[in-house]
Amino acid sequence: MNRRPRRNRSSKAIRDITRETLVTVNDFVFPLFLLEGQNQKSEVQSMPGILRLSLDLMLKEIEECLKLGIQSFDVFPVVEEHYKDKMATKSYDPNFFYLIALNTIKKEFPEAHIITDVAMDPYSSDGHDGIVKNGKILNDETLEVLGQMTLAQAATGIDMIGPSDMMDGRVGYLREVLDENGFQDVGIMSYTAKYASAFYGPFRDALDSAPKFGDKKTYQMDPANRKEAIIEGELDFLEGADVLMVKPALTYLDIISDLKNEFDLPIAAYNVSGEYAMIKAAGERGWLDADRVRDESLLSIKRAGADIILTYFAKEFALAHK
Repeated sequence: MNRRPRRNRSSKAIRDITRETLVTVNDFVFPLFLLEGQNQKSEVQSMPGILRLSLDLMLKEIEECLKLGIQSFDVFPVVEEHYKDKMATKSYDPNFFYLIALNTIKKEFPEAHIITDVAMDPYSSDGHDGIVKNGKILNDETLEVLGQMTLAQAATGIDMIGPSDMMDGRVGYLREVLDENGFQDVGIMSYTAKYASAFYGPFRDALDSAPKFGDKKTYQMDPANRKEAIIEGELDFLEGADVLMVKPALTYLDIISDLKNEFDLPIAAYNVSGEYAMIKAAGERGWLDADRVRDESLLSIKRAGADIILTYFAKEFALAHK
């Protein structure tokens, strides 16, 4: 036999030098859950090892992560029910704890790359990503609220917004709002192909942001559709997105690959809460080696074409591989 592929697998040294894909901490964005108050922390029951943290403890967490080489963080607010209303007005109140915390984080760690979530659901009494009227999600009216939210977040000094709402036209609208108000340097990581997935459950537990009625299938994508992701990607590309995201990651590796091949922009993938929870739960029961499955899963996301991986495994991976 002239060709023996096993020759390039015969030792660790040859496997290392012929390895095609490498995952490092430079690939990661670490999602964080922010609580109001001081010295507050609570574990997300469905996400072992993941904590909701008040600002003082989150600053310590970010400091630890920066020392491990993790440089990028996506901060999500845990909003108590009494703050919520139909128009998500707390999302752009400069005195709200989330916006105050973002300002503090950037002042404390200017070198950290801070991403924020732009969507109404954490602040909405309806639990949806847009304004609800007569049981329907209003698209264009929602953009105005998202614009106010975006400006309030940009004013704190954050580096990038992440519109996760899936309203049509929101990337172009928010790019225009940012540019007209002097925030040309604030980037947009668009949730381009965000599917109406069953894998989001633990995240909604973490933020208590589940819809109060119905589901999100009229604005999030149908899991059966592949070509539609290219349509969404083209729109976001033309409207000025800096990064295109696929969410979830593991069950949508084909979509990650499609966007990577189609667009000359960085491609992000969100290794979502349900994907994290499955590995943790199976590992706790001894059904699989959770550390190896974690690393293999992250490798598959990178191999599919993701340049950026949002993952709850970020700190754990960094500690395991330092």
